Amino acid sequence: MINNSEADWLHLDVMDGSFVPNISFGLPVISAIKKVCTKVLDVHLMIREPEKYIRSFRDAGADQITVHYEACTHLHRTLQEIRNTGAKAGVAINPHTPVHLLFDVLEELDLVIVMSVNPGFGGQKFIYRSLEKIKALREEIISRNLDIDIEVDGGVGLQNAEKILQAGANVLVAGNAVFSAESPRKAIEQLKCIGVENLM
Repeated sequence: MINNSEADWLHLDVMDGSFVPNISFGLPVISAIKKVCTKVLDVHLMIREPEKYIRSFRDAGADQITVHYEACTHLHRTLQEIRNTGAKAGVAINPHTPVHLLFDVLEELDLVIVMSVNPGFGGQKFIYRSLEKIKALREEIISRNLDIDIEVDGGVGLQNAEKILQAGANVLVAGNAVFSAESPRKAIEQLKCIGVENLM
């Protein structure tokens, strides 16, 4: 269904039960998905010490690897390591993290994930303060003439997709909005009609 849908990427949340209070899946599952999925694999590492596993996730099939600002002691180095594998490099920030903390590493980034819920569980309500963070980030990216995707993850659906895009995001992660719909493919089509550049 995903391969035949209008979704552009497949967003994969890797959770370790330590950085976030939930456990999802890891390398074997991503390797299995890579064998059958025709979409870009956008791997979001919600784990402690992600730098230890970058090469392994790339080898498993990750096309894009995003680490959390809050989990990286040496963020600049970690982003360089991601790019050195040939993957695109991303950073995610939790709802409580000010967006300006990313400004010193923007040149090392291909994407930023603005978490619009607290990471770890699906089905949460969108935190509308995230819109101000998206605006500030987009303004900084434009002022530096950089090419960076702004991805929004958490509580995204038809009810707020347009506002998120207007704030400056161009990638939306839609989990519950798609997979709890009667027709996931139709839900994806409806989101794409709003003007989402990249949807997963």
